Parts: sequence; C-alpha cells; structure tokens
Amino acid sequence: MQLTEKHKEYWQRNLKLTGSLLAIWFVVTYVVGFFARELNAIEIIGPLGFYMGAQGSLIVYVLIIWFYAKRMNEMDEEYGVHEGDE
Repeated sequence: MQLTEKHKEYWQRNLKLTGSLLAIWFVVTYVVGFFARELNAIEIIGPLGFYMGAQGSLIVYVLIIWFYAKRMNEMDEEYGVHEGDE
C-alpha cells in the first residue's frame, strides 16, 4: 500500500502529539517523584510532593487521555479518517 503525502503528514502529526504527551507523562511520573522532597517545601493543599504523588499525577493522567482523544478526533475529521455515522 502506497502512503500519500496526506497520510504521511497525518502520521507525523500523530507521532508529534504522542511524543509531547509522553514527555508530559514522564515529567509528572519521574521528575516530580525525583524532586518530591524539595517540592514538599511548597504548600498548596498540603506538601506539593505528597499531593502530586497521591492525587496530582492521577489528575494529569486523566487530562492527558482526554486531550489525546479530543485532539485525535479533530485530526481524524480533518484528514477524513474519522469513524462515520454508520
């Protein structure tokens, strides 16, 4: 199967979006955890390091999933590969 330029552009945008969201996931999961002791000096609802470990990271994960689904639906419609009304 030959890929057209439109397919290649769609795939490149998909990879860029996925890479960006994975970078955010990595920061929230590992970088924030690595600096948890230093973040505990910041008080918001409680110590920020504890809050991010207990609740904040989960909220970010849900937001990442929501944003990815929303953006991919928009891209699917833009490139004509969305699931139609069947």
